[in-house]
Amino acid sequence: MPKTFIDTIVRELGISAVQAENTISLLEGGATVPFIARYRKELTGSLDEVKITQLRNRLEQLKDLEKRKESVLKSINEQGLMTPELEREINACTTLTRLEDLYLPYKPKKKTRATIAKSKGLEPLAGILMQQGNIDPEAEAERFVSSAQEVHSVEEALSGARDIIAEWLNEDVHLRQKMRLLFNKEALVISRVIKGKEAEARKYDDYFDYSEAFRKVPSHRFMAVLRGEREKCLKVTIEPDQEKALDLMKNHAIKARNAAAMEVEKAAADSYKRLLCPSMVTEAKQFGKERADQKAVTYFADNLRQLLLAPPLGEKNVLAIDPGFRTGCKVVCLNQQGNLVHNETIYPHPPESKVKEAVKKIQFLVNAYKIQAIAIGNGTASRETERFIRSIRFDNDVMAVMVNESGASVYSASSVAREEFPEYDVTVRGAVSIGRRLMDPLAELVKIDPKSIGVGQYQHDIDQNVLTSKLEDVVVSCVNKVGVELNTASKQLLTYVSGVGPVLAQNIIDYRKEKGAFNSRKELKKVKRFGPKAFEQAAGFIRIRHAKNPLDNSAIHPESYDIVENMAASLGCKPGDLIKNEALRKQINIKEFITKETGLPTLKDIMNELAKPGLDPRKKFDFFEFSNEVYSLKDLKAGMVLPGIVTNITAFGAFVDLGVHQDGLVHISQMAPRYVSDPHEVVKLNQKVDVKVLEVDIDRKRISLSLLID
Repeated sequence: MPKTFIDTIVRELGISAVQAENTISLLEGGATVPFIARYRKELTGSLDEVKITQLRNRLEQLKDLEKRKESVLKSINEQGLMTPELEREINACTTLTRLEDLYLPYKPKKKTRATIAKSKGLEPLAGILMQQGNIDPEAEAERFVSSAQEVHSVEEALSGARDIIAEWLNEDVHLRQKMRLLFNKEALVISRVIKGKEAEARKYDDYFDYSEAFRKVPSHRFMAVLRGEREKCLKVTIEPDQEKALDLMKNHAIKARNAAAMEVEKAAADSYKRLLCPSMVTEAKQFGKERADQKAVTYFADNLRQLLLAPPLGEKNVLAIDPGFRTGCKVVCLNQQGNLVHNETIYPHPPESKVKEAVKKIQFLVNAYKIQAIAIGNGTASRETERFIRSIRFDNDVMAVMVNESGASVYSASSVAREEFPEYDVTVRGAVSIGRRLMDPLAELVKIDPKSIGVGQYQHDIDQNVLTSKLEDVVVSCVNKVGVELNTASKQLLTYVSGVGPVLAQNIIDYRKEKGAFNSRKELKKVKRFGPKAFEQAAGFIRIRHAKNPLDNSAIHPESYDIVENMAASLGCKPGDLIKNEALRKQINIKEFITKETGLPTLKDIMNELAKPGLDPRKKFDFFEFSNEVYSLKDLKAGMVLPGIVTNITAFGAFVDLGVHQDGLVHISQMAPRYVSDPHEVVKLNQKVDVKVLEVDIDRKRISLSLLID
C-alpha cells in the first residue's frame, strides 16, 4: 500500500498510522466492516463501523485517483510534454479536481477558437502580448497577417491571439483554484422560471425568483431547483458577483499598464464569460449535487437504520390484514415462525358490507389459530378496518396494531415473493409481508429494495450508485448487529451476514432442506463452498438457538471459545455455568486471560456476552393506538392534540402518521422551542409522539403539525 495513501487517511480521519495500516490490511484480506469492528478491536484500536467505513471508502477513492494519475501521466508522456516538475505535481495530487486542473492544458481537445488560432500560427503573437512589454500590439500583429494562413487583417490576428490567451487563462491551475474559492465562498444559487412555463411549473413557485448563498443552501432546496431545471421549468445558475470575478481575472493576468496589457484584459474578460465561468458553474452544480446527495443519503440511511432496527413483536401467532373496500380485506394467518397457515378474503366495508360474516370469520380464525396479535396494513381502508377489528369481542386479549406497509406491494410482485409463495397472488403475499413486518421488521424488510421503503427525500434524484452502496452498508450493519438465527433465516437475510453473500446463502438453504436444522456453528463448514475465510467472517453473527454448545447462540466468536473454556476451567465449571451464574462471572479477573492476540476490548465483549448471550439489541415492542376521534382529513381541526407515529425524517422536518391516510408535516421550526439544525436531534423514526394540528388544507392534502404543545 503506497505510503501516501496511509498519510492521507491518517490526516483526514484523525487516526494513527498503525490503525490505518492494520485496518487496510484486514480490508484487503477480505474482512468485512462488521467483522473488523466487532472482532478485531486490538488491531484497529477499537475503531467503530463508521470510521472503518470512512476508511474503506477513502481508500477506494485513492485507488481510483491512482488509476487516473497513471492514465494522465501516460497521456502527457505520449505527447512528449512531461517535465519533472509536472510529474511531481501530478504524483502529489490528493484530489481528482486538482489532478484534472493539471491535466487540462494537455487534454486532447476538439476544435476550439484557440486551436484554430494556433493552426494559423498565432501562438507566438499570443506569447508576445502575454509578456505585456511596452510594444505596439497592432505593429506586432501586422507581421502575422497572411493570406496563406487565412489571417486577413490585424484585428483577425489580435482576435486569434486573444482566443489563445483566453484558453491559457482558463487552463491556469492557480487561477482556477482562486476562482473555485470565490465561487465556493461568494456564489449565489439563482433560479428563475422559464418564460411561458409558469402554469406547468406551479410546484416550483417558491423558486420562480429565488436566490440564496451557495455555501448555505440546504440540500433539499438545492435538489428542488436542480429537479426544476431538469424538468425545463427553471433556469438555474450559480455565480458570484461578476465584477468581483472579473477583478480576480485581471489581478491574476495583468502585470502592466500598456497597450499589450489591454489586449490581455480583453482576453481575460472573454475567458471568464465564455470558458471559466461556465466551467465553474458546471463544477459548482456537480459539487452542490454531490453535497446534497451526501446529505440526502445520510438522512435516508439514518431513517433506514431506525426502521430496520424497529422493535419486533417476536414469535407470536399473527393474523394479518391487507385492507380494501371493493376488493375486500385479504386475511392471512401466520404461525410463530411466520409461515402461512391460512388465507381468505372478508368484505366488512362498502360496497359489500358483509359485516356479520366478517366478524364470525375473524373470531373463528383467532380461536382456531390461537392468534395473539392482529396486524393491519396502513393503506386504503386501514382505519375503517382497525375500527371494525376493535369492535369485535374475543375470548382472549388480542392486540390490533397498525403496520406501515410501504414497499409491501413491491415485495409482493417481486421474484423473491414469487419464489416464496408461487401458488398465491400478490394480495396474499402483501398480507403475509404486513404480518411478518410486525413480528420482525428486519427479517422482512431486507427482502425489499431499500429505495422502495419510502423513508428518504429526493431518493430518485440521488446518485443511485452512492445511494445503493450506502443503503447496503446500513442493511449489512443492522443484520450483523442483531445476529441471524441460522435455522429459520430466509435466503435474503442470510445474504447480508458478514462473509456470506447470495451464493453461500442459497447453499445454506439447500443444506438445511437436505440435512435438517443445524446443530452447531461448526456444521457450517459442511456447507458447499463455505471455506475457512467465510466461516471466520460469518460465525460470530450466526445464532443457533437450541445448539448443544450455548456459546453458539451468542456473539462470542468460535475463535474465542477456548478463552471461555479456560475461564470456566479456572473456576472448575463449564462455559454454560458462566452464562447462568453471575456470581461465577464476578470471580473472573479478565486481565489473567490477556494474550498477544486477545486484549481487554475482546475480553470485555466476551464478559458482556456471557451476561446476556444472544440478546437482541433492539428495543422492546411498544403498543400504539391512533385516536378514535379522527379517521380522515375532514375529521381534523386546528388546535387538536393527537397521537401519531413518525414515518419519515427529512432535512426540513418530520412526517407523522395520524391515521387519516395522509401524513402531516412537523416543520423543523415546530420541533422544539430552540433552534434545531437536524430533525434527528428531536425525533426518531417510528417514535410515538403527540402533535398539535396547526392547519389542514383538504384540497392539497396537506397537514401542518407542531411538537410544541402548550
